[in-house]
Amino acid sequence: MRQQVVNPESLGAPRGYSNGVVLTGGAILFVAGQIGWDEHQRIVEGGFATQFERALENTLTVVKAAGGAPENIGRLTIYVTQKQEYVDALHDIGAAYRRMMGSYYPAMALVEVSALLEPGAKVEIEATAVLDAETTK
Repeated sequence: MRQQVVNPESLGAPRGYSNGVVLTGGAILFVAGQIGWDEHQRIVEGGFATQFERALENTLTVVKAAGGAPENIGRLTIYVTQKQEYVDALHDIGAAYRRMMGSYYPAMALVEVSALLEPGAKVEIEATAVLDAETTK
């Protein structure tokens, strides 16, 4: 898989995301929205940052199960029920993100929604990744 980050100077320097990512050379993986629940499908306790961390972990679990790694992700869409909770937890979210994704930032969008399907869910993350043709299972 080949990766090219696209950040046109005319848009200014992005903070915590890339404006565009070109991934070539493999199969496309669409990861369904993942929420902050455990293996028993129970929402994790601990607030917004904890749910975000678990939702990202669940997203990466799908990517890794398909033979990929964080840098195979071209795009993340993050749905939150309250944008202010996201803003208030940015420090902890950033720390969790860097633990799992390192310094790699795909194209990202944050969308505030009125509710998520699962009661108690505060955040849902979906992803699109391109996997190396040789490593897909």
